[in-house]
Amino acid sequence: MAKPGAPPISRPIAGSDPAPDAPVVPPEPADRPSDDTLVATFNQVRDELVSTLLYLLGNADDAQDAAQEAFLKCWRARSSVPDVQNLRAWIFRVGLNAAKDFQRSAWNRKSRPLPEDDVMLPTRDEAPGRGAEDQEALDRLRQAIAQLRQDEKEVFLLRQNGDLTYEQIAEIRSAPVGTVKTQMRTALIKLRKVLNPAGATEEEPCS
Repeated sequence: MAKPGAPPISRPIAGSDPAPDAPVVPPEPADRPSDDTLVATFNQVRDELVSTLLYLLGNADDAQDAAQEAFLKCWRARSSVPDVQNLRAWIFRVGLNAAKDFQRSAWNRKSRPLPEDDVMLPTRDEAPGRGAEDQEALDRLRQAIAQLRQDEKEVFLLRQNGDLTYEQIAEIRSAPVGTVKTQMRTALIKLRKVLNPAGATEEEPCS
């Protein structure tokens, strides 16, 4: 999977062969500011997008493929970028749809287990120097996320990894905002029970 520090995605120079793992992007006769904005924004969210897709699809290869397909879909629709109000949310919407396409065709691929040492934290603030207890909690959290219902998992990951609002998630999933908040609340309760089974189980408000 893509990791922080990996070479960023870029458009190939006209007449040159793209790198083996790079998305095949047709050259443009002239650069447009929106094209550069799309590439830059995709590179900014790529690690979190791949992490989200990894949890949804269950293996790193499919997550990478889905992320690359998401970029290609975004690139083909780049003419609409100037009209997109939230480019980050739009990219995650395309990525989620790409993941669903992979899930629908999963019958011809054997699912592989989620790698324990190759998954980003489902949080945007990962502190260095994580101790053994924190690592154990992280392992439990990964297992708990994998056990969530699909709708709960999508909402949780879009909220945590995608940093999207409930309104944006509702639009992406074509669901009422109230339903999204309920799914998020349920996911948090389930995860909290795994991480702190002896703690309080009161629901946190989703605002």
